[in-house]
Amino acid sequence: MHRFEGHEWAVVLGGSSGFGLATASVLAEHGMNLCLVHRDRRGALARIEPEFEKLRGYGVEVRTFNTDALAADKRGEILDSLAEALGENGRVRVLLHSIAFGNLKLVAPERRRDGSERARSALAASLGIDEAKLSEAADALLAEGHDALVGIATPPVYSDKNFLEAEDFSNTIHAMGTSLLDWTQDLLARGQFAEDARVFGLTSEGNTVAWKGYAAVAAAKVALESVARSIAVELAPYGVRCNVIQAGVTETPALAAIPGSGHLKAQARARNPFGRLTTPRDVARVIYLLSCDEAAWINGEVIRVDGGEHVSGVTG
Repeated sequence: MHRFEGHEWAVVLGGSSGFGLATASVLAEHGMNLCLVHRDRRGALARIEPEFEKLRGYGVEVRTFNTDALAADKRGEILDSLAEALGENGRVRVLLHSIAFGNLKLVAPERRRDGSERARSALAASLGIDEAKLSEAADALLAEGHDALVGIATPPVYSDKNFLEAEDFSNTIHAMGTSLLDWTQDLLARGQFAEDARVFGLTSEGNTVAWKGYAAVAAAKVALESVARSIAVELAPYGVRCNVIQAGVTETPALAAIPGSGHLKAQARARNPFGRLTTPRDVARVIYLLSCDEAAWINGEVIRVDGGEHVSGVTG
């Protein structure tokens, strides 16, 4: 197993939960120092600070910044502080962009097809029970992991008043897409990248399929992939490799924010050859592997980490 040298650092954007925290943990286990940028309310810090202490328990240096990773002035302040930590010999080996901040609205009012409602009504009538009670039971059991009930559970509810506008797209594309370039350019300009640096973004299957309410985030993911390809080509002469990880459906705070996330999870488990969701640690381990010397010739790729979910036609 590869162990990183004491002067090597990872900058993790979105490092307090989900993919960011899991990746920080795996990298720290292997000796990498951490600069973690996150944006959390004061009330959440009681949960987060113990996680950061666990990271320090691996004997690495951990610097944390609870601030807006998207603000240019804050980015400058963080990199100034990081310069102190790096000293003369320290360099950034890994940059992970794991910012999940986007608008989850429909593009138009939903006109629902009522196939599942008819099926639920017919089943309730056939059993001689109240339809509302059947829905309540199906919803509760679906939440417990009884995925076969997804067809009769209550469908996701979306706002019938607020729809995506140009500003929603602009903010989401910058936050979850093009801001990767901001950080990459600044680290390069400051000479803080290692000679063999690795830059990572995170995408999802929503880059090619349409999930309701996901249009702005999907646009951001496509933008991120495009930016990552340009980084891979134009920064290669500086020793920077850039790849994007496409995770399967994963239990994270970002997934929980998506309307109908329970349905997405049920469908993913049904498709996945291993019958389970992807975990943040599954993804973190792949990022660790791609950060090792042996992965130096992998550049400009979108790498799926989903246990075969994307190739499976099985739905039950």
